[in-house]
Amino acid sequence: SARALQETERLDLLDAFGTGVPETKLGVDTFWGQSALKGGFAVAALFPAERSLGRSIVFPGNGLKTTSTLGISLGGSNKLLAGVVRAAGEGASKYKVGDRVFAFVPHGAFAQQIAVAESAVFPMTESMDFDSAAALTLTYGTSYHAVVDRAALKAGETMLVLGAAGGVGIAAIEIGKAVGARVIAAASTDEKLAICKQHGADLLINYSKEDLREAIKKATDGKGPDVVYDPVGGNYTEPAFRSIAWRGRYLVIGFANGDIPKLPLNLPLLKGASVVGVFWGDFARREPETHIKAMHQLLEWHSAGKIRPHVSETYALAETPQALIDMASRKVTGKIVIQPRR
Repeated sequence: SARALQETERLDLLDAFGTGVPETKLGVDTFWGQSALKGGFAVAALFPAERSLGRSIVFPGNGLKTTSTLGISLGGSNKLLAGVVRAAGEGASKYKVGDRVFAFVPHGAFAQQIAVAESAVFPMTESMDFDSAAALTLTYGTSYHAVVDRAALKAGETMLVLGAAGGVGIAAIEIGKAVGARVIAAASTDEKLAICKQHGADLLINYSKEDLREAIKKATDGKGPDVVYDPVGGNYTEPAFRSIAWRGRYLVIGFANGDIPKLPLNLPLLKGASVVGVFWGDFARREPETHIKAMHQLLEWHSAGKIRPHVSETYALAETPQALIDMASRKVTGKIVIQPRR
């Protein structure tokens, strides 16, 4: 649930991570969602890029006008949203009232309206709906940075994607195909692999039924993949690395399995291979111009139909606890979205 805070009301608020937000006199009605609120309709106010918002996600009382947002993604850990600009703060001129936008914020997207720095906002293309836009930034930004920037995947090369039916996994499949590579998708069920096939995977491996190393060997004629995209970690990392091609690039995306693997360092030596870390959030902060170019490339691919975020389910605000349970129990493929105003 969420409640409206009146213009003259002064409250100490907690954000979704329990961080205190300083007492603030609100200049506009602000809706504050529970900490579990994931994606949904948000009101976005735009500030010039040089102005820091700190940790406050409420509108300060400075005559700021409002903007309404229509989608927020759960899988973005309170960071992804999409919506419509109602107004902009002083000095913010990149977008106008009525523009459809999406954004990635440090935190605070689990709300029905939010103040967003202008530099964090991107325009939605005509081909986008709000659910897809809310699901784009983190997943496709991460996978583009990994596959194109860090791994430099080339046309004709082979990439193995572990955990391929998740949000970043599906994004990696589509980006791999967009650059002309051959993509092998690995996941834990046939149902998940069917979704990977729909998004362009050339070959499929069910690692709950098949020996991973043998399946990779068969799929690559014994050569191994040039790139391994690993958001899973755990027991799959070492057999996947042992299967990598000479001069291969092993992308460390995350550890959805829960365990951080310990890789014997003689393996990169013997394979002439690289272990490549992927930290998209810090990349976007440290290299903003490169990040913006990547997002524009993704928008071009979306308009051309080469990428299409997979939103497997949407939830009403009252269904947020169930959405979180579904995510935790790994029932989700791609992304899920909360629509607070449904």
